[in-house]
Amino acid sequence: MIHMNKLSTAGFLFSVLLLTACNNEPAKQTTTVAPADPAKGTYAYDLNFLKKANPDIVELQNDSGTSKLLICPRYQGRVMTSTANGVNGNSFGWINYDLISSGQIKQHINPVGGEERFWLGPEGGQYSIFFSKGDSFNLAHWWVPGFLDTLSYHLDSGASKSQAVFSKNATFANYSGTPFSIEISRKITVLDKAQLEERLKTSVPAGVKFIAYETDNRVKNVGEKDWKKQTGLVSIWLLGMMNPSDETKVIVPFRPIPKARTFITDNYFGAIPSNRLNVKDSVLYFRCDGKARGKIGISPKVAKPIAGSFDFARNILTIIVPVVDKEKPYVNSKWELQKNPYEGDVINSYNDGPQQDGTQMGPFYEIESSSAARELKKNEVMEYRQTTCHFEGDYQAMSNLAKQLLGVSLDEVKQW
Repeated sequence: MIHMNKLSTAGFLFSVLLLTACNNEPAKQTTTVAPADPAKGTYAYDLNFLKKANPDIVELQNDSGTSKLLICPRYQGRVMTSTANGVNGNSFGWINYDLISSGQIKQHINPVGGEERFWLGPEGGQYSIFFSKGDSFNLAHWWVPGFLDTLSYHLDSGASKSQAVFSKNATFANYSGTPFSIEISRKITVLDKAQLEERLKTSVPAGVKFIAYETDNRVKNVGEKDWKKQTGLVSIWLLGMMNPSDETKVIVPFRPIPKARTFITDNYFGAIPSNRLNVKDSVLYFRCDGKARGKIGISPKVAKPIAGSFDFARNILTIIVPVVDKEKPYVNSKWELQKNPYEGDVINSYNDGPQQDGTQMGPFYEIESSSAARELKKNEVMEYRQTTCHFEGDYQAMSNLAKQLLGVSLDEVKQW
């Protein structure tokens, strides 16, 4: 079976992309009117930029209109960016302005950015969906399937001010040759304060501005065969690309069980130096300034259902709330034939940086999470939800909130 991403020419890929976009029903247009010449780094700047390249962009917002986010059907229904403070507020998602402006379709991956995108795992191993059977596990043979990279998603009817649903059907094969036919559904909902506080199990301090949204992601097996562990399973994988600063640190609490350190992976792209990763007894700090390539992973055996980051330069607290099930299998995405293909991570973080040839994709940093893998019978569905939120306010309020949610002192994180 031919992978959807291995089309013969970039021109054909571009034609497919345009045809798919034209076949989608019209999306709900944005309602926000941005200033004519907004400052870069603001939501208004990114709104103006994205509307030029994606006229069908969808905007969701809360009742007050100060918390907003932008979704692109053309980019697989990904949340491109959001703001907690209106049209002139900070824009949280990293956007690849150069790539989008160029109109190019790249061969291996089209990293347009976006603070939460839908992917599937595993990335590496004998059940990978990013490598073809027999290929070496290196960048030259790594391909992102088209339905995760270049093909538009359909905006389903009934989009409202605070919610939109996208769908897509796809077929592909894994490294071992197992075929898959799936139906994807992705619902994005902006949360109000009461909904957010219920998910966080704590109150949002007065005066703190926030944007919070939940994505409900579903994959249905619409193929002819049941999925079996011994021939390969997939997971739902959500990745968020954020804007770094020199003072951004990812914070991931974990359960302090015996030998907890052995369930934390830090050598995906080589060992991470100690001045960039600090693993304590129940929490780790990872320096994410977009200047040194590195990735960490947390096993479900020790992970807690929360991870975050704090940007000390801009006073921004970012939180993701994934689902963690320590009893279920998680796919392993390491780029190798694996002894334990179902002992993967539930939470990851990636810091972008220059590659060996000096080129760089970003700079950006990522906070990621994955669902457990499931053996789906024909017409069965797997579902995975995640909440993403960004908070802005005075430092003391942010410090109190970080203590409640992540169990850390921001003063301590800053000093490291």
